[in-house]
Amino acid sequence: MDIERCKRLCTLSKGLLAPSRGLTQGSQNPEKQRVFHIHEVRDKLREIVGASTNWRDHVKAMEERKLLHSFLATSQKGLPPRRMKDSYIEVLLPLGSQPELREKYLTVQNTVRFGRILEDLDSLGVLICYMHNKIHSAKMSPLSIVTALVDRIDMCKKCLSPEQDIKFSGHVSWVGKTSMEVKMHMFQLHDNEFSPVLDATFVMVARDSENKGPAFVNPLTLESPEEEELFRQGELNKGTRVAFSSMSLLKMAPTAEERTTIHEMFLNTLDPKTISFRSRVLPPNAVWMENSKLKSLDICHPQERNIFNRIFGGFLMRRAYELGWATACNFGGSRPFIVTVDDIMFQKPVEVGSLLFLSSQVCFTQGNYIQVRVHSEVASLQDKEHMTTNVFHFTFMSEKEVPLVFPRTYGESMLYLDGQRHFNSISAPVTLKKDYLIKP
Repeated sequence: MDIERCKRLCTLSKGLLAPSRGLTQGSQNPEKQRVFHIHEVRDKLREIVGASTNWRDHVKAMEERKLLHSFLATSQKGLPPRRMKDSYIEVLLPLGSQPELREKYLTVQNTVRFGRILEDLDSLGVLICYMHNKIHSAKMSPLSIVTALVDRIDMCKKCLSPEQDIKFSGHVSWVGKTSMEVKMHMFQLHDNEFSPVLDATFVMVARDSENKGPAFVNPLTLESPEEEELFRQGELNKGTRVAFSSMSLLKMAPTAEERTTIHEMFLNTLDPKTISFRSRVLPPNAVWMENSKLKSLDICHPQERNIFNRIFGGFLMRRAYELGWATACNFGGSRPFIVTVDDIMFQKPVEVGSLLFLSSQVCFTQGNYIQVRVHSEVASLQDKEHMTTNVFHFTFMSEKEVPLVFPRTYGESMLYLDGQRHFNSISAPVTLKKDYLIKP
């Protein structure tokens, strides 16, 4: 991502309020503020939803949520508009001031686990949306807010140390009828000042109290040119997603340029010693795509459940990221560093007790960059049928130039082109210096 764009978006959101340490929300009345730490975010979510921390009580808790149907709006017009400031939140991850927290976030290289950051962003995004839709007359929210899409996460050129405090901030930046876009930013303390680390855009959807159907969300009122710009960007993001989906290789044939690319790659793998389409050899410094795969299996235990007793989306992202990182590491032969996460669609919820199958492979490379695709599917313990739940796209950068990856089949060729499209969607791939890198 263009570093200046990352800083500009952080500045736009930061300009909404004067930031402070901890979680800041609502009316910004100093008397009502108190410091929230990141580990308290999920506790706050349970309080808002009325979820039990005891797995044996979760059925009873969900039954009680049925009584909240009367608080649901029958149309968006019946809901009061909210400002971006109303959902603005700041949360502190005190790695520096509370060293006992570091082990959960620590890698063996003494850096911060990016998979844990993905978990924190997912929880924070949901809490931000609940702040936007807060009903003061109800003790619990009648809405079930879930993550629909990770539109994009872009890294800035900043070091991420496990020995300095981290701050997250975010707010609702765009609203539809039943969906919301959330902008979140991450900063780390450096020379007594919080410096930008990443910019994230999530899309959340609101559903009824039983999480069975869509529910209306509060409209958004804009109060400044900066807010109008953020809202306009949200509209553009929605249009881009629709356009990207309509051009999917699952729906339309590759473009003429893409067909030429695949044909040239095919010709480059023909054995010059034979005149046969069946005889294939790899060019120098190249790897067959089928040899770049890694797989994993997880049993989805209750410990990883969210407030609605499905598997926590942040857990799925962390497991997918770590497998993707291992795939890039194994392929490139050196430690890879995350550059961009994009287009993670949560297609189906994952039930507690499911078997989670993750399959990762390199689908495109260029220079030092490795595009990794992770496919997630689940099967119940009783039913052996597998269902796709997510597809994850990660862009990594290796310390050295990596081999080219070559498809052998038509299906792999489509994966290659899809990976190329995701890589090309990066507006300006960053050149990360060694001392600025975020590791898994």
